[in-house]
Amino acid sequence: MRTIGTSIQRVEDERVLTGRGRYVDDVVVPGMLHAAFVRSPHPHARITGIDSTKAAAMPGVVAVLTGADMQRICNPMTIQMLQGYKSPAFFGLATDTVRFVGDPVAVVVAESRYLAEDACDAIEVGYASLTPVATIEHALDPSRPAIFADVGTNTLFEQSHTYGDVDAVFASAERVFTEKFRQHRYANVPMETRGCVANYDPSTRELVYTVATQSPHGVRFALSGILGIPADRTRVVSGDVGGAFGLKGFVYREDVAISAASKHLGRPVKWIEDRNEHLMASAHAREEDLELTVAARNDGTLLGLKAKLVMNQGSYPLLPFPSALFTSIMRVMLPGPYKLQAYSFDTTVVASNKAPYVAYRAPWEMETFVRERMLDIVAHELQMDPVDIRRKNMVTAAEQPIHMITGPTLERMSARETLDRSLALFDYAAFRDDQRKAREHGELRGLGIATFIEAAPGPRDMSAALGFGLGKERAHVRLETDGHLTVITAQMPHGQGHETTLAQVAADEMGVPFEHVRVVYGDTRYTPFSLIGTGGSRSATMASGAVLYGTRRIKEAVLKIAAGMLEASVDDLQIDEAMISVKGAPQRAVPLAQIAIMSYMAADHLPGGAQPLTEVDHDFDGDEGGWAQATHACWVTVDRDTGQVKIDRYLVVEDCGTMINPAIVEGQVRGGVAQGIGGVLYEHSAYDEEGQFLAGTFMDYLLPTTTEVPTIEIDHLETPPISPVNFRGVGEGGALIAPAALTNAIEDALAPLGVKITEQYLPPARILELTGTI
Repeated sequence: MRTIGTSIQRVEDERVLTGRGRYVDDVVVPGMLHAAFVRSPHPHARITGIDSTKAAAMPGVVAVLTGADMQRICNPMTIQMLQGYKSPAFFGLATDTVRFVGDPVAVVVAESRYLAEDACDAIEVGYASLTPVATIEHALDPSRPAIFADVGTNTLFEQSHTYGDVDAVFASAERVFTEKFRQHRYANVPMETRGCVANYDPSTRELVYTVATQSPHGVRFALSGILGIPADRTRVVSGDVGGAFGLKGFVYREDVAISAASKHLGRPVKWIEDRNEHLMASAHAREEDLELTVAARNDGTLLGLKAKLVMNQGSYPLLPFPSALFTSIMRVMLPGPYKLQAYSFDTTVVASNKAPYVAYRAPWEMETFVRERMLDIVAHELQMDPVDIRRKNMVTAAEQPIHMITGPTLERMSARETLDRSLALFDYAAFRDDQRKAREHGELRGLGIATFIEAAPGPRDMSAALGFGLGKERAHVRLETDGHLTVITAQMPHGQGHETTLAQVAADEMGVPFEHVRVVYGDTRYTPFSLIGTGGSRSATMASGAVLYGTRRIKEAVLKIAAGMLEASVDDLQIDEAMISVKGAPQRAVPLAQIAIMSYMAADHLPGGAQPLTEVDHDFDGDEGGWAQATHACWVTVDRDTGQVKIDRYLVVEDCGTMINPAIVEGQVRGGVAQGIGGVLYEHSAYDEEGQFLAGTFMDYLLPTTTEVPTIEIDHLETPPISPVNFRGVGEGGALIAPAALTNAIEDALAPLGVKITEQYLPPARILELTGTI
């Protein structure tokens, strides 16, 4: 029985749902100490002194470390991987200056977390306030101080790209439209906050670092260099992870500070972030301004785009990937599935006195939001239907293969099919009639439609377009002595179900029961190296491809041995339910377990001189690559008196190729949509004009619940395969497109009031401001 395409229950579920998961806070090591941080209440200030005398003398306090200790124990943290990016050098704790509210200034290590927290209150820190840089406008103001003296400017990165003859195309345009779009700052908010246990053993000079992360090897790579511990003596372990959405794909200053404390003391140290710390000081995402100018004809034909992006990185860059890296994805993907003749993209990344910028589920989402919003605005100005302008400009199947204006090849890209399918699932004309009637009675109802494409992992020329690549994916596959399979993956799952989906791929390829495959991950001692780990929608294609082809190589070796035993051609053999038999003659069979034990115990005596192959490392390059795509449709009603937005219906038509596990795919889509809805209607990591953080609890930082998120209807298309690996990433798509679909719906509802929406955060109060009610 093939398992691919079936919703097999996740292997992880029983463990997690019965409370038997093992998260970092479950880790207890003999002699373990506990840490707590002293954090800055100021957005920008010079440290004039730290008095930890009282704290150090408190019972149970083992050590108090400050920035001066970090300078002595560690090498500086910095980023060197992006040409033109101005990275400061900094340490795990602030040394002379604090740069955001929540900046760690000191760490207390004590016999318990309670004692450590109490000691933090006893530490006296002197501050001299400096002028804050709280907004993009502040960062671009040359009269404001540079946040990092060693950089000397708050502009950390600038880059410009041009495709085609932009001036000529704009000169030929019949209409030109310009809008400036703003995306607010919000956060990943996984159920599990950050946490770690650092255990440095002075006798072996080895660091074992247990951490909730998406990238164990990325953490190991960074800590080894910063702490000066050889890589072979730096081990990173990660067990169950309670969500991440991009947040745990980086190395934080707290990682360095806790590891340094353990190395300094020669004892294990645990730190678990509390929710206030998490909301305030972990990292935030999505703060960008983008001015977009569109050249078009009167009939709605798009000719060219000019984009000017400014990203607010916040304060410290996160290792190993600078925030500027995500602007390249925005640049390449902003044209989406639409035809253009010319395009320019200017990038500026600035620093400010806010928490660091982090990737959050589709960290390039700004390009989709802006493009799909602008299409609705242009359609309105040209008195066109939003659907018609999309159909007029979208690349069709008949036009493929074709290159995006930015370079990547569009082939087997089905965005147009998802749009057409979505419109076939409801009566568009009838809705418009009902909408007109509702407006006559003062009701504000709207429909928003938006389409995206995602390089998941994209074509072979994607890396050239981006200017960087993420490389191949390795999997280790081992045939055990009993015929079962062990798959060791470079992925670090944190809720996606990799233990299930990768086992489905291996089981189907090998011809064994699903239960005969075990997926192993999370320990740098034996997992393949990957700097990114799990992220960027790589696992569906890259990890599955590495597992599939690695398993295939073992299967081929097994069949050669079986062919000698059964006196049959390899081409005439099949493996089903772990039994190798001759096709059409099931009585001529041998158990896989027999082949496996022979390969280990009698390798020199296999029939026909066959060579055993029980373990394989396979590096997968993505084959022909491919696209994930979807169209989302969102129906809303806006209460003109309260500004409340009610989502009446939400429809997704997606194509991610062959679905390994439909239930997991739909869970990923629905989860992403819920986060997109939250980003528009509820979530905001708010600061005031002086850089003070205003959303440190769930009373201030709102999240959508099951009562706010509607039933999400999902319809699937499947691009026909051209290779065995027809799986496409689906983890980003819901969060990538939902903000555009929802804001398009809200503007459509508010059209009778003349409202134009160029921002993403639309709580009731903002709706009332836009409508002129307040």
